Amino acid sequence: MRPVEPGFSRRAILARGAVATLVVAAPARSRTAKSENAADERKLRLDRAIDRAVAERRVVGSVVVVMQDGEVVYRRAAGLADRETNRPMREDAIFRLASLSKPIVSSAAMVLIERGRIDLQDPVTKWLPEFRPQTADGRVPVVTIHHLLTHTAGLSYGFFQPPDGPYRRAGVSDGLDRSGIGLDEEARRIAAAGLAYEPGTQWGYSIASDVLGAVIAKAAGQPLPDSVRRLVTAPLALADTSFLVDDGARLAVPYLDGKPEPARMEDPQAIPFRGLGVMRFSPARAFDRTSFASGGAGMVSTADDYARFLEALRLGGGPVLKAPTVQLITTSQIGDLTPTNLPACGFGYGAIVLKDRALAKSPQSAGTWMFNSALGQSFFVDPERKLTVVAFTNTALEGGFGSFPIQIRDAVYGRSE
Repeated sequence: MRPVEPGFSRRAILARGAVATLVVAAPARSRTAKSENAADERKLRLDRAIDRAVAERRVVGSVVVVMQDGEVVYRRAAGLADRETNRPMREDAIFRLASLSKPIVSSAAMVLIERGRIDLQDPVTKWLPEFRPQTADGRVPVVTIHHLLTHTAGLSYGFFQPPDGPYRRAGVSDGLDRSGIGLDEEARRIAAAGLAYEPGTQWGYSIASDVLGAVIAKAAGQPLPDSVRRLVTAPLALADTSFLVDDGARLAVPYLDGKPEPARMEDPQAIPFRGLGVMRFSPARAFDRTSFASGGAGMVSTADDYARFLEALRLGGGPVLKAPTVQLITTSQIGDLTPTNLPACGFGYGAIVLKDRALAKSPQSAGTWMFNSALGQSFFVDPERKLTVVAFTNTALEGGFGSFPIQIRDAVYGRSE
């Protein structure tokens, strides 16, 4: 057999090595290209969903932030922050959070629980001795911190009740109007209005977060805004998240669903809420230092700040909370109870939790946690996919409970329109 020349042998080896390199490298390039194409397609879907909502005059303005595995993969401001002055929406616009205040305030409570200052099974009377709401038959059952965090305390909201309901008669504020009362007085009025049901027997979305805010203030030894800043927002460097607005020039003007376009909110503004009742909202509350800091509805923030807060929880809670505590916040803590109108979900110590994606007809993974706000904001965190999505608008109710948050969700996951 003819011997192989040494030089050829080396060339053959080099050639084989080059082929091997090509074979190995090709899949890596293919995966990168596929990932880039998927990201481009997601951006196009999100752009279309946002552009359509603005063009159809369902929302006036919006800021959407999407984070994947800790990186911002989409951020966009669209539409107008103030339609009447033609002020464009900007990425650092400040929004009134309404109910999206609850996860932040609940997290502050969980910091105190982690530090041993309060306990989940503490009766509220340990911190608010006069908080003794009665059932319809005159009994005074124990209401615990657990009940407040999970909205199983037997409390309600005024906008769930008729105009002459117990909350209206007692002068309870839903935390959205300019009440002109302090937090202790608000808690006293809530107690005087009584309970809608026995604590722990039902789930009922409620003003419980305002009572929780009063507990936090007592346990922390300082007003609720200072407590939340010290326990949550300062450690996370959330400079634009607070109970009052400092920079009014960045504050998005609120609008209300209407035809042919949303109406600029008046002050005060009555907001019909999904056929249940009427919210009473004052846009000026964001500047009002005379009304109590509402743990359930009183905060303001930017989309970026809120995404940073959510990502901190998704990644285990540092530097604010420990991972086991975050697990309590983001997994259901209500047993067999079911949140009203959400049969596929449970409720943790601060968030709605998706349990059955098939029943919900959602592309989100089971274990996704989320919240929506009547004033036009929503978020969801899908831990399985390392995905955080914040969708803020200045338009109630479409931005929080209309088709907009669903279309943003579906655009993120690539669900067909």
